Amino acid sequence: MNRTRLAAALTAAVLALGGLVATATTAQAADQELAVNGGFEAGLTGWSCSGSTGTAVTSPVHGGTSALKATPVGNDHAKCSQTINVKPNSAYTLSGWVQGGYAYLGVSGTGTTDSYTWTPSASTWQKLTQTFRTGASTTSVSVYTHGWYGTSAYHVDDLSVFGPGGDPIVVPPTPTGLAAGSPDSTSVPLTWTAAPGATGYNVYQGSRVIPVTGTSTVVTGLTPSTAYSFQVAATNSAGESAKSAAVSATTTSGGTPGTGLLPAHALVGYLHSSFANGSGYTRMADVPDSWDVINLAFGEPTSVTSGDIRFSLCPVTECPNVESVAEFKTAIRAKQAAGKKVLISIGGQNGQVQLASTGARDAFVTSVSKIIDEYGLDGLDIDFEGHSLSLNTGDTDFRSPTTPVVTNLIAAVKSLKAKYGANFVLTMAPETFFVQLGYQFYGSGPWGGQDPRAGSYLPVIHALRSDLTLLHVQHYNSGPIMGLDNQYHTMGNADFHIAMADMMLTGFPVAGNQSRIFPPLRPEQVAIGMPASTQAGNGHTAPAEVNKTLDCLTKKVNCGSYQTHGTWPALRGLMTWSINWDRYNQWQFSRNFDAYNWS
Repeated sequence: MNRTRLAAALTAAVLALGGLVATATTAQAADQELAVNGGFEAGLTGWSCSGSTGTAVTSPVHGGTSALKATPVGNDHAKCSQTINVKPNSAYTLSGWVQGGYAYLGVSGTGTTDSYTWTPSASTWQKLTQTFRTGASTTSVSVYTHGWYGTSAYHVDDLSVFGPGGDPIVVPPTPTGLAAGSPDSTSVPLTWTAAPGATGYNVYQGSRVIPVTGTSTVVTGLTPSTAYSFQVAATNSAGESAKSAAVSATTTSGGTPGTGLLPAHALVGYLHSSFANGSGYTRMADVPDSWDVINLAFGEPTSVTSGDIRFSLCPVTECPNVESVAEFKTAIRAKQAAGKKVLISIGGQNGQVQLASTGARDAFVTSVSKIIDEYGLDGLDIDFEGHSLSLNTGDTDFRSPTTPVVTNLIAAVKSLKAKYGANFVLTMAPETFFVQLGYQFYGSGPWGGQDPRAGSYLPVIHALRSDLTLLHVQHYNSGPIMGLDNQYHTMGNADFHIAMADMMLTGFPVAGNQSRIFPPLRPEQVAIGMPASTQAGNGHTAPAEVNKTLDCLTKKVNCGSYQTHGTWPALRGLMTWSINWDRYNQWQFSRNFDAYNWS
């Protein structure tokens, strides 16, 4: 018997009893189906799925002709949700049919006890049911379904929320109190007062629209010595409010493009913000002042070839001490006020990205911009690893790449640099295999004979060298690499770091061909990547060997067996994987950097 027939039968029975019982039935008669498009017959109308992870499918279905299919990707557990209007102090029943991998069904914002139910797997359709009660002032709740990280897709159909209907959601009022903080040469911080009923905000700067979830943001990518006007509007599922009164701010004067972004000698570290491992979670506010550049690890793709990049904080189930998004943003602002740079790092070991099409290129620019705008970040770190830059046989000259995954990446990064201006911080963290091994092998045919990916970062570095703030090659997790002395050097000691850095500071013939010289980078563009502890990666280097490396490159003393081709006092500094592992190792790496005498 379905709900409609059951309600009719109960009503008839109660009317037959009359009197007192009929009064009790009046409240029951107000119960109704509240979920919009719970059978997904209208696609995803009424639903919001994180990271475009959800879609309506025609098979399998429980009822009707459509159902929801949602697929967890990376740090996204494929959450689909809907806001439901409810009445205070009322009881509701949430139910739905699920099939496939891990599937959760739950409710939040009840004002009482939020709850969920789940199943680890369902080979056939299985019904999940959860009851909840609203609080004294609750007028809306969010019902949701999601899967679990790294598991297969799940399906949902015939989702129902049954109980007393609430008042309709209305467009929120216009936000008030919009104010601009102290601008710098390329950014302006903004704050405003929360609008009742708002679930988000749109910040307007000319034709540019920046979606924000909280009540503050930093608008970046501005031009020095320029006046700007800003407005903000509140949004929810009913629509967008009118724009607020405008506030104006003028950016400060800027220096020469590419200079003054970092201190003369900088320490760069990766912060595990989106995942947990044996090093433990470190809050942004707890990162010591030693770190000049903090790379948020990681923004990851929804698929290898989509170009669509997503970033979210580590789930509380993995990182119990994770801060809220609002606290995270506040801590970023504090770091920036202290002169630090906070970047989004894209890729990592598991985040394979291949921009093989122009659509993927454009999706990359759009999605990375959204992350930068949402968190008010200072720039981008490219940490493509593995097969992300696989070259085909068409590329034989790093100066004229033709492979789409290379040319599209170059174009995407140039677009971001143009959008955010001269003070946009751009860094890269390639592995030695994809850089220094180009000295021996590059491409195919007359250019070498081994893996065609060897040296495949070289065209990217070369094309972006005028935009590049910092290159910090990963001097770890590597096999022996030949230096300019034609000797193989093994990681974990000063000779290895000196030989690898010397190649970038001196230049080298690509694939041994003197007509293909990779030009040197400026020393202020070069840092050296090392693991912060023995647990962080192969190639950990003892502090004494770290100091020998810096002595040799910047002062030409303590050089050991490898003799450099120059001396570079302006060498920018060190990068490490990672801030979390350095904390695990009692801050040995950063304290040694702080104590080093550069003079």
